[in-house]
Amino acid sequence: MAAASPAHAQDRIVPNSASQLRLSYAPIVQRVQPAVVNVYAAKVIQNRNPLLDDPIFRRFFGAPGQQPEQMQRSLGSGVMVDSSGLVVTNNHVVEGADQVKVSLADKREFEAEIILKDSRSDLAVLRIKDSKERFPTLDFANSDELLVGDVVLAIGNPFGVGQTVTHGIVSALARTQVGITDYQFFIQTDAAINPGNSGGALVDMTGKLVGINTAIFSRSGGSQGIGFAIPANMVRVVVASAKSGGNAVKRPWLGARLQAVTPEIAETLGLPRPTGALVASVVTGSPAARAGLKLSDLIMSIDGQVIDDPNAFDYRFATRPFGGNAAVEVQRAGKTVKLAIPLEVAPDTGRDEVTITSRSPFQGAKVANISPALAEELHLDSSAEGVIITEIADGLASNVGFQKGDIISAVNGQKIAKTGDLERVTREPSRLWRITVVRGGQQLSVVLGG
Repeated sequence: MAAASPAHAQDRIVPNSASQLRLSYAPIVQRVQPAVVNVYAAKVIQNRNPLLDDPIFRRFFGAPGQQPEQMQRSLGSGVMVDSSGLVVTNNHVVEGADQVKVSLADKREFEAEIILKDSRSDLAVLRIKDSKERFPTLDFANSDELLVGDVVLAIGNPFGVGQTVTHGIVSALARTQVGITDYQFFIQTDAAINPGNSGGALVDMTGKLVGINTAIFSRSGGSQGIGFAIPANMVRVVVASAKSGGNAVKRPWLGARLQAVTPEIAETLGLPRPTGALVASVVTGSPAARAGLKLSDLIMSIDGQVIDDPNAFDYRFATRPFGGNAAVEVQRAGKTVKLAIPLEVAPDTGRDEVTITSRSPFQGAKVANISPALAEELHLDSSAEGVIITEIADGLASNVGFQKGDIISAVNGQKIAKTGDLERVTREPSRLWRITVVRGGQQLSVVLGG
């Protein structure tokens, strides 16, 4: 975080009398509450008897008719961010949903459609269907101006009891070791957040949205005073992508892989403490390469904001608007170097996605060439060789344990460079399949029967 200016510090006044302590949050709540909604999501799941997967069972008893369906429901909260009926919530609230409903504070319900899902930030944007009404909304605050100790209100529908308001303070900023999303840079608050609050609003004392409540740290399942919210500046990026008509969030592409500075690395570099983001590799022709970023550069700040670790850089860079440049300061051989990194989208040419249909261990897998955009989306090294599994449907690929994100680099001794290579190899019948897979950066060798 950038240091707060004296003017910001003077805006915050500690109560100095009993009468000031009796002041109420009611005016803020009354203004904000109509824009916070409940989100109901439902999906149909097929109840499947696991014995049906046993060929001996099927041979003797036959396959029974259609198995009964079950409706699985989830409950969360959301925030109206556009008067036409755009609602932002958590992606995990609506993930896989067949039906979505939005319930307003006045108890009216509307059907909604999911117009954008972003698993990397755990955010989704919904649109209320068939309504010409103008809805109340919340304005975005600049979440970078938050300070630890600021009073905040959390509004949502915990445990399905109905709309609830809790209050607390900002306990910490820039929490990066939470492990919830790709962009780990959370506001931590002690305002009570419970199951059902996900997707609800965290607002400041001006009634502006500072974050979307997303997760809690809990040993019991209930609030223990440690809740996390996605900062409004990230929410703003996702909502802007939805408003522009896109079905995916476009973010600036760096084209470099960063790593954390350990105490040992800090000692080697002569740093007083482990801080910054160390450049581990740079993609040829990327914005980082064109700006002059080099291997072993230590990124210390972006646009004047101090960078403590790679997660902080990822968040800061991802929330920059396209066009122009990001001013980045790096330490190189003990000297400070200033670079201007262009803010542009990663190219997505040559992805060439195909679904493998021939009988092989890959049957039912959708694979793609590794484009810079796909590498950025899935946090891969753009220089990785092979084709990547982007989706797994029912079929042999699912049964043998392949996963989304697996990189297939060789099959039966043949190098796999493009999706066409995998299509060709899988058309050749084989009793044994020798496959080289890269998963989570680790290379695995697998042998499967035909």
